[in-house]
Amino acid sequence: MYIAKTDSWYLERITILVGGIATILSIVLTLIHGIYWLILAGYVGISLTVWALTGFCTTSNIIYLLGAKPRLQK
Repeated sequence: MYIAKTDSWYLERITILVGGIATILSIVLTLIHGIYWLILAGYVGISLTVWALTGFCTTSNIIYLLGAKPRLQK
């Protein structure tokens, strides 16, 4: 069984947290305001898929510029 390290808040962990929060927020806003908030959930899914396939993630770049340090390095 794989368990991720939770001893610090590193870039990759923060990125997944932001994706999870955005998805939950999208679902709640869809239930409260309208179906168009599902576009946010779709964007999160596409962004995570692009990150997994190419290594590029807009959210990770923004979080990195804000000062988070990556745990996974070359």
